[in-house]
Amino acid sequence: MVVIGAGIVGMAAASYLQRDGRPVVVLDPGAPGEGASYGNAGCLNGSSVVPMSLPGTLAKVPGWLLDPMGPLAIRWRYLPVLLPWLWRFVQAGKPEKVQAQARALRTLLAPSIETYRPLVKAAGAEDLVHRAGHLFAYKSAAAFAGDAGVNQLRRDNGVEIQELTADDLRQLEPALSRDFVRGRLIAENGHCSNPLRLVQSLAEAFVRNGGMVRRLAAEAFDVIDDRVVAVTTADGHQPASAVVLAAGAWSRPLAAKLGDVLPLDTERGYHIMLKDPEVAPRIPTMSAEGKFVATPMEPGLRFAGTVEFAGLEAPPDWRRARILLRQGQDMYPGLAREIPDERLSLWMGFRPSMPDSLPVIGPSSRYANAFYAFGHGHVGLVAGSMTGRVTADLVAGRPPAIDLAPFSATRFR
Repeated sequence: MVVIGAGIVGMAAASYLQRDGRPVVVLDPGAPGEGASYGNAGCLNGSSVVPMSLPGTLAKVPGWLLDPMGPLAIRWRYLPVLLPWLWRFVQAGKPEKVQAQARALRTLLAPSIETYRPLVKAAGAEDLVHRAGHLFAYKSAAAFAGDAGVNQLRRDNGVEIQELTADDLRQLEPALSRDFVRGRLIAENGHCSNPLRLVQSLAEAFVRNGGMVRRLAAEAFDVIDDRVVAVTTADGHQPASAVVLAAGAWSRPLAAKLGDVLPLDTERGYHIMLKDPEVAPRIPTMSAEGKFVATPMEPGLRFAGTVEFAGLEAPPDWRRARILLRQGQDMYPGLAREIPDERLSLWMGFRPSMPDSLPVIGPSSRYANAFYAFGHGHVGLVAGSMTGRVTADLVAGRPPAIDLAPFSATRFR
C-alpha cells in the first residue's frame, strides 16, 4: 500500500500499518520530517483542545493585524483566495460548535504520548519524548482572567490545570522575566526535544523493517471501479492496495482527485532557533499574550509561533522570525541582546489548517480503499501517533480507537 507524505503523520501511519504486517511505500518529494514537522514547537499537549476560532476571536483580529509584534499577519494579495476559508472559520466559532470540536480533539490528542510509545521504542528514540508539563505565562492579572473561558473548556474535557502565582513562577522557571505575574501549569503535557530527529528515527526504523521511502510527488491516481490501484508519479505508477493521503498542506488537490473538495488552507508558521542559549526554560513555556512558545531542544532554544496567511507560493517574511527573537529576549532577560547570525537559524513552514480546527481523518467518499490523514493545523505532532493508529485500524477494517465522525471529509457538505 502507499502512504503519501513523510511528515510525522505520514510516518506514524506508515509505522502502524507496517506493524500490522503490511508492505508500505511512502511517497514524498522531500526527505522525511523536512516539512512542517521540522519546525514546530515540539509540544505534545493533550490539552490542546481549544479551537482557533472562538466566540470573540473576530473582534481581536484587527488589533493583531495592526500590531507589528502581533501573532497574526495576512498578505493582502492573498485575502481574496482566503475569504471562503475565513467565512467558515468564523462560523466554526459558535459556542456549540466549539464545545463539540474540543471534545473531538481531546479524544485524538489525549493518548498522544502513549500511542507514540511503541513507535519510539522500536525506533530507539525514547530519549526524544518527555513528559515534564507545559507552562502558560501571563504578564497581567487581566490576561490571566481573560483566559478563564478557554481553560474551563480544557477542564470540561478532563484537563487538570494548576494555577500559579508570581512566586510559583519564580520557583518553577527562575530565568523567566519578572514581567510575568501569573501562570498555569498543565502537568500531563509533554514535548519532543527534536521533532526532525523523531521523524527521521521513525523513517529509519520503517526502512529497516522492510518499508520503502521514495522521493517522489504523488500526481494522480489510477482507479478501477471504486478502488485506487496505483499512484501516479513522475517515475511511473506505484501500485497500491490502499492509499493514505497525509501530504499536509499539499493534500487539497489530491483529495479532490479522490472525490472530496475540502476547505484546506495554509497557516505559515515561523521559528527561530538560538544555539547555546545563556538561559533556557526547563519546560515548554507559552507567552499567553505573545502567542508563541519557548521550547528547550537538542539543537538549542526554539521560539515558535505566529500565524501568517499567504499561501504556498509567497516568499517567507523573515521579520516574523526576528520578532520571535525579540519577544523571546524580553521573556528571558538573561539571553544576550546582540546575537551573531551563526548562533541563529530561521525557519518557515506550512501548517495544513481546516477552518474548524479539526483534521480530516477517515475514508474518501468515493474510493473504498483511500483514506485521509491531513489538516492537523497546530496539533500535527501531538496528533500524529493517534492519527497513525486509527488509520491502520481503518485500512484493516477494525473499529477505530476513537469516533472519527467529527473528522469526516463529508462534514463540510
